[in-house]
Amino acid sequence: MTNPNTTTPSTDTNPGGCSKCGKSVAESPSDDFCSEECQTLWRAEHTPILPGHDVLDLVQHFISRFNIFPSPHCAPMLALWYAHTHAADHLYVTPRLILSSVEAGSGKTRVLEVAQFLVRSPEMTMSATAAALFRMVNEGPITILLDEVDAIFSQKAGGSNEDLRALLNAGYKRSATIPRCVGDAKSMKVQRFPVYAPAALAGLAGNMPDTITTRAITVHMQRRREDEEVDEFWEEDVEAEAAPLREMLAAWITTVLDKVSKGRPEMPTGVRDRSAEIWRPLIAIADAAGGDWPDTAREACSHFVEVAATDRKGGGLRLRLLSDLRDLFESRGVEEILTSDILTALCALDESPWGDLDGKALDSRRLASELKPYGVASRNIKRFNNAKGYHLAGDGGLTDVWSRYLPGAAPAAPSAPESSFPRSEGERIRGEGADNAAPSA
Repeated sequence: MTNPNTTTPSTDTNPGGCSKCGKSVAESPSDDFCSEECQTLWRAEHTPILPGHDVLDLVQHFISRFNIFPSPHCAPMLALWYAHTHAADHLYVTPRLILSSVEAGSGKTRVLEVAQFLVRSPEMTMSATAAALFRMVNEGPITILLDEVDAIFSQKAGGSNEDLRALLNAGYKRSATIPRCVGDAKSMKVQRFPVYAPAALAGLAGNMPDTITTRAITVHMQRRREDEEVDEFWEEDVEAEAAPLREMLAAWITTVLDKVSKGRPEMPTGVRDRSAEIWRPLIAIADAAGGDWPDTAREACSHFVEVAATDRKGGGLRLRLLSDLRDLFESRGVEEILTSDILTALCALDESPWGDLDGKALDSRRLASELKPYGVASRNIKRFNNAKGYHLAGDGGLTDVWSRYLPGAAPAAPSAPESSFPRSEGERIRGEGADNAAPSA
């Protein structure tokens, strides 16, 4: 650990003035520095700089003392995320961090409580309004640590909160601003608020908007078992122990800012587009740190990208519909299925939502409405007397949509074994007719 005298200015050095530049500190919340910039520069000059891999190792170990995580990839990812907050001004993207759980008491808040002593300029809050956050970010820099977001975005709370959603959506990119009218009616003008800031969000699962989760790395926290132990969290002790770590982290980051900001790290196989965008800064930091961190970061990246893909598959209603339709076509081994047969099969699925959507079962109109945004449409099927149905290939087909929105390859339509999908009466009769048909000569 560092000597406290190297990271805390002496009051004899410049009494009454900033320890870096000598300016007055009368308007500053700090007794030693006139601004955040002067504090960062002073500490960078007076904090011993360890190799990046050693600093990240120390941070990862510290994080792991206070939480049991669902995966060994969580602590190193968090160490990299905390590190990136100290470089955010030099990055183009800051990935959102989501801490989710199905039940309270799963350690989400504890992660934020530890994070506030390791990230740059933390603002930990539970109920800040969008207007307040706009101004806090504008005056920044800050790192937003927002707890109990499920209460903000839940259906019980209205489920919208569009201003806050817009801030969190847009603010992951450095160039983002959100225009708002300010002033009274006589002197109203448009002000463009910069909204770029790192943000970690904690809340119960199921209420986070998709537009935020696609910009985020999500950790699904779990309650500890009785045999799992963590260190006691005494806030004043944790703050004191974390202070030299945060200073070492900030000091090291200043030495690799150029490398990190201009880095074009190689991504793991299959990581591209939005996933590559949000992981780029973390992997660039890991590459700059050296040691085992380049491999560790890429393994964590692959893990969390796969988790995100699984979440999307089981997530929104439309994606669930695409997934169930793919399973249905694959199990039947056919290229087209009547709409009536699809509805029968989907509504009969155990633990599916299709039998009760807003008080009524899925019908042909709702099915068409859910599939229309993907360009999927029903058509007349000649072999079933031109009754309406859905098909795999060609215009309005499902195969291309599956390949774009669901992980894994779309099925071709080979013959397949019987599945858990029940056959409709019409399909059963048609099948029996085919079974009893005379063999061709």
